[in-house]
Amino acid sequence: MTTLVTIGEAADLSGLTSKMIRHYESIGLLPKATRTEAGYRLYNHLQLKLMGIIKQARALGFSLQETHSLVDLWQNPNRASKEVKQLAEQHLTDIDVKINELKHMKKALQELTDHCNDDDNASCAILDGLAKG
Repeated sequence: MTTLVTIGEAADLSGLTSKMIRHYESIGLLPKATRTEAGYRLYNHLQLKLMGIIKQARALGFSLQETHSLVDLWQNPNRASKEVKQLAEQHLTDIDVKINELKHMKKALQELTDHCNDDDNASCAILDGLAKG
């Protein structure tokens, strides 16, 4: 594919918004687009593929820094797949930590709501429990 597409078309094809594409360019996650004489951004097939990688990495919860590392690895033909796997495995570990934190939060909040009288009185077991810290 040697055809260049505008930012609107790139957004449609990649699933990113035009605003996010400009943002990713501004922070160096995407290379700067070539521009027409009128100043319109134009993107090639490699940039579109990169947009897809960025979109999917962000959808999987990778941070911008982790996404940048994945982009760097993708662009490096001499990369070792074990580097990519290590990054993904670390992210899985981070997800497990977040899941455990969310489970703890849910249990604590469930205990508070279980003690709520759910009536018109001002006394509130939830607020009392939050105040205990």
